[in-house]
Amino acid sequence: MARTGQQLRQRTKKAMAEGGTTSTRSTARSASERRFGDRARYWFDNSMAGGTPALIAWLTVITLVLVTVFTVVTTIFRLRSSDTTGRGFFKELFYSLLHALDPGYIGGDVGSWGFLLTMLLLTIGGLFIVSALIGVIATGIDAKLADLRRGRSIVLEKDHTVVLGWSDSIFTIVRELTLANESRRRPVIVILADRDKVEMEDELKAKVPDTRGTRVICRSGSPMDIDDLALSSHASARSVILLAPDSEDPDSEVIKTLLALTHGGPDGPRIVAEIRNPSNLEAARLVGADRTVLLDIRETVAKLVVQTSRQSGAAAVYTELFDYDGDEIYFLEEHALAGSTYGDAQLAFESASVIGMIDGGVTKLNPPADTRIDAQTLIVVAEDDSALDGSRLTTTRPDLALLGTEEGRDEHATRGLLVGWNERAPIILRELDHYAPPGSSLVLLTSHGEPRVPALENLHVTVVHGPTTDRATLETHVVPGLDQVIVLCYSDHLGVQAADARTLVTLLHVRDILAHFEEFTPVVSEMLDDRNRVLAQVAHVDDVVVSGEIVSLLVTQLSEDQRLESVFGELLGNEGSEIYLRPAEWYVRPGHEVSFATIVAGAVRRNETALGYRSVSLAGDQGSDFGVRVNPAKAETFLVRPGDRVVVLAEV
Repeated sequence: MARTGQQLRQRTKKAMAEGGTTSTRSTARSASERRFGDRARYWFDNSMAGGTPALIAWLTVITLVLVTVFTVVTTIFRLRSSDTTGRGFFKELFYSLLHALDPGYIGGDVGSWGFLLTMLLLTIGGLFIVSALIGVIATGIDAKLADLRRGRSIVLEKDHTVVLGWSDSIFTIVRELTLANESRRRPVIVILADRDKVEMEDELKAKVPDTRGTRVICRSGSPMDIDDLALSSHASARSVILLAPDSEDPDSEVIKTLLALTHGGPDGPRIVAEIRNPSNLEAARLVGADRTVLLDIRETVAKLVVQTSRQSGAAAVYTELFDYDGDEIYFLEEHALAGSTYGDAQLAFESASVIGMIDGGVTKLNPPADTRIDAQTLIVVAEDDSALDGSRLTTTRPDLALLGTEEGRDEHATRGLLVGWNERAPIILRELDHYAPPGSSLVLLTSHGEPRVPALENLHVTVVHGPTTDRATLETHVVPGLDQVIVLCYSDHLGVQAADARTLVTLLHVRDILAHFEEFTPVVSEMLDDRNRVLAQVAHVDDVVVSGEIVSLLVTQLSEDQRLESVFGELLGNEGSEIYLRPAEWYVRPGHEVSFATIVAGAVRRNETALGYRSVSLAGDQGSDFGVRVNPAKAETFLVRPGDRVVVLAEV
């Protein structure tokens, strides 16, 4: 019994060992098969990742396998009729391919039922393959069209203008660039923004229908991404315009985009970038280096509001100089005025007005009349840069007997009213203080915000809280004796249209109240949407400053010529010479018809530069910019009436 038990145990162990070995071998075989299947599936997945070309390749392989199998079957079993058996294998392969690709080919077959059924099966298999092939090709075409619609292809252009970002000012910029490009050959504008390409194109076509021969190319992508930025070919561009986006922190995005633009080195096209917060200017300058012009939106708009509020009609002059529709500022490097004085240069050209010069890289507007001209670059106002090459010298001589005799000084303490408050108001107050004579006062009336008046020297400011659209409140502060009224929009507290609507209502009340007074008080308003400018004209506002539009004009001009930065800085700043509209009798005798050359001579005598004229007879004509004529021909004549003004560059 013991031996029997021992033998039983030995047999059991042997069986278990043999079973374990069999199980191990089966597991190993299963793992090997599984690894082969996984590898095959992984290889197939990788091949399918190739997209449409890979799918077409697989369908081609399946078609060849199917055709080859049916060709072998037809050839081995001699299914084709006896009159065609001499075709050979490859010819049979060709006819099988035709059966697979063209279902109608089976209609011409003759032969046994076995042959016909075989060809029928081949045709059915071919139908599935052809259907799949059509679907794959259609899907590939749709994907390619979708890719093109997203605007992800690189732009192969040179000497083009690149606009990065998207805002409401894009339409003004594109319109101005098309005007500037009229003298260029095959000009191109490339816009890169994080928006849908088709939507951008549709909006541009609706807002800027006439591009005057300039091609506008849109691409979708983030300007802050280096790879997306490469789509615009910015390295080969003539200039790059970087717009401040409508976001919570636009300056951070602008600075990051500047990093992407300049990461390749200091060389490259000039860059014009918008900055909304002046505190970020230094950081942006560190990134942008020497080839970047930074435009402080807040300060620029504030300075323009101040300049236009000091005299009626100034906004029309600034707009004429800043846009490309009409006369603008150019630089004349080659001229025949060497040895002349600046006073002589002002009377030299018939259709161009000399307003300054660049000497040793330093810009100077309205230098002294006896300044000698050698090889300096002249700063001129002309209709177009192409007209400078043919600028003929004038033959019109000024009539010195008709020059004015008045000294022309009017400095007295002023009274003003500022209605509204926004982020630009403190800058406006500081700029007004620079020009205000000692003892001047200003009432600040607002219904939004908590005004913080900066430290001022000459201007005393009284802050009053109240509803600015209420007639009774306005009648309390719009009183006789005011020298200026400025109406700001509540851009920090209301939306664009709501803010402009409040401004328009305020303007209507202000103008109606002022109409009851005998004296004239200039009213200047700030608007956010250019479309509301026409509505403001109903209120007989003297000047309307559209913040977005004026910044767009400056950005476009700076992108074309970086030297304009110092010119605009002096025009809008409180140092150097600024634009004034002064009484015409200071320059010429009233009641006489005089040429513009005579007016220029009258300005030269006062060490000023005349660049235009405002006639009261044309002030009511909205089509002539309220009577303002910038850069008239020297031979053009004006009948000097009381109230006429001469547009001059002068120091305070």
